[in-house]
Amino acid sequence: MAYAGVIELDVDASDVARGIFRVRERVPVAQPGPMTLLYPQWLPGKHAPRGAINLLSGIEISAGGKPLEWRRDPVNVYAFHVDVPAGTRALDLAFQFVSPTQTNQGRVVVTREMLNLQWEAVLLYPAGHYVSRIRVSPSVKLPEGWRFAAALDGAVTSGDTARFAETDLETLVDSPLFAGQHYRLVDLDRGAARPVRLNLFADRPDQLAASTEQLEPHRNLVQQAYRLFGSQHFDHYDFLLALTDRMGGIGLEHHRSSENGLDGVYFTDWSTATSDRDTLAHEFVHSWNGKFRRPADLWTPSYDTPMRGSLLWVYEGLTQYYGFVLAARSGLWSQQDARAALAMTAATYQHRVGREWRSVADTTNDPVLSARRPAPWRSWLRNEDYYSEGLLVWLDADTLIRERTNGGKSLDDFAHAFFGADDGSWVPVTYTLDDVVAELNRVHEYDWAAFFQERIYEAGAEPPLDGVTRGGYRLVFKEERSEFQRDAEAYGRNADFSYSLGLIFGENGNVTSVQWDGPAFNQGVIVGTQVVAVNGVSYGNEALRRAVTAAKAGRAPIELLLRNGDQYRTVTLDYRDGLRYPHLERDAATSDRLTEILSPRSH
Repeated sequence: MAYAGVIELDVDASDVARGIFRVRERVPVAQPGPMTLLYPQWLPGKHAPRGAINLLSGIEISAGGKPLEWRRDPVNVYAFHVDVPAGTRALDLAFQFVSPTQTNQGRVVVTREMLNLQWEAVLLYPAGHYVSRIRVSPSVKLPEGWRFAAALDGAVTSGDTARFAETDLETLVDSPLFAGQHYRLVDLDRGAARPVRLNLFADRPDQLAASTEQLEPHRNLVQQAYRLFGSQHFDHYDFLLALTDRMGGIGLEHHRSSENGLDGVYFTDWSTATSDRDTLAHEFVHSWNGKFRRPADLWTPSYDTPMRGSLLWVYEGLTQYYGFVLAARSGLWSQQDARAALAMTAATYQHRVGREWRSVADTTNDPVLSARRPAPWRSWLRNEDYYSEGLLVWLDADTLIRERTNGGKSLDDFAHAFFGADDGSWVPVTYTLDDVVAELNRVHEYDWAAFFQERIYEAGAEPPLDGVTRGGYRLVFKEERSEFQRDAEAYGRNADFSYSLGLIFGENGNVTSVQWDGPAFNQGVIVGTQVVAVNGVSYGNEALRRAVTAAKAGRAPIELLLRNGDQYRTVTLDYRDGLRYPHLERDAATSDRLTEILSPRSH
């Protein structure tokens, strides 16, 4: 049943010095008596109850100018109860969303240069209705002179306030807004009936200076996606991209837009920002897989209904696969970049010891279980591996189809049929595992149920590298990093010794990851340790690389001086196998299917 009336939602986002959103909301009511207002809890794209209820403050509710008492539900703390007096036509709400001012409070969404307004953070809505049946008239006040972008329609600006056309609550929450001092708009599909726009916001004006050569692969991305899926499930699409070192990073899908936050040097240091260039491709694929076609147990009628992520290995894993593929087909990555990225992914799961006890399917519970909190032993806990191990499973499926049909069919045929139906429609269509298996069988008949049972639902299977080998390559380890990995480490300010000492370092010798049962693990090294010195010399990434190489040559073991808080100790790693970095090496005995997969489509 549709909710009676239209909610008026006015957000004052002009206080960027303190990051406080001040909200006024007018909620029509049809009758007196008990009423429940809800704060969004189970959020689309996050697959978990992550509504920031802890940052909602200063709640005042009144009717006809008279304050009303409200009560928070003692069990569902996202619910607020109020008794509506007779004769009341609307409730007036006032409150604040006090956004994080430091990263240890949550993702920073407001800086002095830009902001990210997510509408679910600044509203309460009446319980008992599908959010698609609740109408809202939203507006936002911004700092003077700021420009904004959102997928919402009908924006009319008066002074520093923008009011948007009336819409439903589901569309509103699915249409976040970026705004800032420094803005550039790029048309990625010139003259198209359904425009696709790249909206750039930056900490500084010079970070907006993307060249024609840098923008061209972003335009190619749009065309390659259309050629893959054969459809467009939007009337327009807006990439919202923040180039920032101050606002928190993000990659979040929506039907007609995506929220993306990347390092400020994305364009200005283009040669080393390679590892981030699949982000926009991944989020764009979600318009088809995740928003238009959606796992049945992830579709919910309102934000108080729990979600189940049993098919996140399709929702995210297949999207991760095509994010890699489209990055290569568009030219955001070279084929060499894509092979290097795939080598790093394959190496991760060849050494993911947690596969012994935990299936990919079980990791689909991680959005609720772990909520992306830092993990002490990632290789053993294997958090959210449905993304990248899922990618390898879908590569396996793609190369299997290509091999068994002598190149006549591929996973692209599945993607075109499964996600490409009903061109122009953006009404969600749900799917189940049976639907996925059935469509794969229409492309090529095979025991796909058993295929996924072994690779997704069972623990302890062999690492999922068949797609690499069937694709015409072998995973090998060399002493030199690939150019892609070297750039990725420089860009991410880290150093990866995962396949030698079993360590990854952040800045200043701080250990950010320890491989379970690796050499460092077996000497008691933990995440949070700082390596102060290597063989008696102050720590440096290159110093450690030299020490690993020297130990292989038969010299003394590697001695590390460690600091944990105010405690110091020295450990000795008797490791002699040298530096080991992943690469894909061509196997001439097998058809080069991987090159076929990564090559751009002409139609």
